[in-house]
Amino acid sequence: MSAQKIHGYRRENGRVGVRNHVVILPLDDLSNAACEKVANNIDGCLALPHHYGRLQFGEDLELHFRTLIGTGSNPNVAAVIVIGIEPVWTARVVDGIAKTGKRVEGFAIEGHGEIKVVADASRKAKEFSQWATELQREPCDLGELWVSTKCGESDTTSGLASNPTVGNFIDKFDELGATTCFGETSELTGAEQVCATRAATPEAAEKFLKTWQAYMDEVIEPHKTSDLSDSQPTKGNIAGGLTTIEEKAFGNLQKIGKKTKFIDVLQPAEQPASGPGLYFMDTSSAAAECVTLQAAAGFVVHLFPTGQGNIIGNPIEPVIKLTANPKTAREMGEHVDLDVSGILRGEMNMDEAGDALIDITLRTCNGRLTAAEALKHREFVMTKLYRSA
Repeated sequence: MSAQKIHGYRRENGRVGVRNHVVILPLDDLSNAACEKVANNIDGCLALPHHYGRLQFGEDLELHFRTLIGTGSNPNVAAVIVIGIEPVWTARVVDGIAKTGKRVEGFAIEGHGEIKVVADASRKAKEFSQWATELQREPCDLGELWVSTKCGESDTTSGLASNPTVGNFIDKFDELGATTCFGETSELTGAEQVCATRAATPEAAEKFLKTWQAYMDEVIEPHKTSDLSDSQPTKGNIAGGLTTIEEKAFGNLQKIGKKTKFIDVLQPAEQPASGPGLYFMDTSSAAAECVTLQAAAGFVVHLFPTGQGNIIGNPIEPVIKLTANPKTAREMGEHVDLDVSGILRGEMNMDEAGDALIDITLRTCNGRLTAAEALKHREFVMTKLYRSA
């Protein structure tokens, strides 16, 4: 497998992307309409509206900037137009993206008005869009891929088959020197001590346990409860046979394989800086939030095992969905990229399933639309930590 190649876009900073988006990125909720107008004016552009960016402070504000800058910096993005209500914060996002060498331009609405900004931004977006369409894919090593994963609407088939299929993939790609990532802090509750044993170093294990404990201290304890019912597991999880968060957590952990150890713990939307390997990222277990954070950290393709069925997509990171539930594959087949239910029928072993996931991933990297992309699922959800000031 190490001799195989994908055909990707080599970006200015050397990273490899598998998509070639021109993104129209709002700094704040007030700028959504202007961004959508620009994207509507110019073919080949993608607006990413969201709900935040005003009166945030502290770590919440830092996360906001990290997510926006990381989204624009993702290797799946060729160029970026940033539009904000005022110039200073708009420039901060532009300057952060520009550090990658990427083409980026910013526009502030204050003092100019929306009509002029939309016109000026549209002219620049047209330039970026035409330039991006001439970029060519080139052969790239598999070890240059950054792959993230989470699971959603899990059931008994998830822990038995689809999650271990992702784990088989992670083990194989780790040997190639790829960069991979898992998250979902709350969803490891009950398996946190076992997860810590999968750290490559005592320092990474301690960092993970501190991250998990911070979630318990900041989210669970203030509400005077350790009861996660109605949230973890969800109603869909329970209907699928997962009755406790511990059952769900041990199934979730199957996604990191049997051999691979995580080398570091990332803040939400933090880009890995310790070289190739598996990382844990502190994220929500909510699908759209988690994938948005991982895409902002630079991951270019996402593996999403589901049991009961999930329709999640992302505007810039293709989401590959797989299931081992034959009912889901049959009734929600338009959302499924890979059916591994043959594992449960004894028609496919785990190694074969992992190879099938590798195959669909390489095809996706080479340009195949995922089910979510074909259905235009572009869920982009910012994570917010505090109330606004």
